[in-house]
Amino acid sequence: MTLRAAVETTINAFSPGDWDRCFADDPENWAFYQACEHAGPPDFTWYYVAMYEDDRLVAVVPAFGTEYRLDTTVQGPLKRITDRLYRLAPGLLSLRLLALGSPVAEICHLGFAPEVATTNRADLLSRMIKALQTFAAQKRYSLFGIKDAPGENEALWAGALLAKGFTRLPGLPTAILDLPYRSFDDYLGSLSRATRKDMRRKIKAFQTVRVEQRWAIDDVAQEVSRLYRETVAHSDLQFELLPENYFSVLLRALTPKASIFLYWAEEKLVAFNFVIETEQRLIDKYIGLHYPVVPKYSLYFNSWLWNVRYCIERKIPVYQSGQAFYGPKLRLGCHLKPNWQYFRHHNVAINATLKIVAKFVRLDRFDPAIADLVKGTS
Repeated sequence: MTLRAAVETTINAFSPGDWDRCFADDPENWAFYQACEHAGPPDFTWYYVAMYEDDRLVAVVPAFGTEYRLDTTVQGPLKRITDRLYRLAPGLLSLRLLALGSPVAEICHLGFAPEVATTNRADLLSRMIKALQTFAAQKRYSLFGIKDAPGENEALWAGALLAKGFTRLPGLPTAILDLPYRSFDDYLGSLSRATRKDMRRKIKAFQTVRVEQRWAIDDVAQEVSRLYRETVAHSDLQFELLPENYFSVLLRALTPKASIFLYWAEEKLVAFNFVIETEQRLIDKYIGLHYPVVPKYSLYFNSWLWNVRYCIERKIPVYQSGQAFYGPKLRLGCHLKPNWQYFRHHNVAINATLKIVAKFVRLDRFDPAIADLVKGTS
């Protein structure tokens, strides 16, 4: 038996069957990553780190390279200051980053073949990290990281990284809503009295909006992209910018699991919600909103409520509503699952400086919900 690590430059280096058997029916599967590689954000280079036992794939994890802005997690007035500084001297705030994970996934998808024993996984992960670090040095990436290692595997990640000088920071948590309810009214009844009253008022404001579920959007792709970019412009946190054809390509690759809800008001497309569906989970992947009419129709909350109703009617037990807007999501019954970031710069002095910078830009400084979560998991 011979173990061998490799860094591949395309998902096509793996067969769909070999890749998917490492991920236990995860809806963000080989087809998902192929579509992202084909139509995903242009400022990223895609990599995949694999472990082979002889010629058999036994572990794999996606990775990416990019120019990373150190103020990516900064929010509020400080972000406006760093934006001006970046325009004047981009080299001060930008580093070449190579990271495990994906810019289009909420967690770092680390997969093992089902026959790999739990006791062997730490060794395989350490070998993959070492292989990618060697690759990073060859390609002159100065900063090495892990984007959104899920907290449920924290012992595995921390064991492989902290002893090697990596710094750990809180990432964006994943918001999960469990739905053991027999009806939508039962769900509303689980909320506080004030929240329930507020949601019923918002539902009334939504009565004239028409919702359409689609599995293809070629005729409205430009409008969907416009709504997405409008939403990005209103967000302080944005790691990637998706190209116009991304949603169409992803729908074609993942149909019938992926679909998109289109929200029409007065025959105008005012919102969309891209979802991935399995029997066990609905993933609320992307949302786009036309902000001038958001208050009128309570679009954000009503898209949430539409998804909850959809899940309950189809007996889907978990609604995964993504990263951001944690305050309203907690109010609506969610719990948060922590994700963690790790980084290490190859230069010792710069690495020490980045550790100091990290204290000021870490996400829990800007979001109370993340701060509370970190207190409970540190």
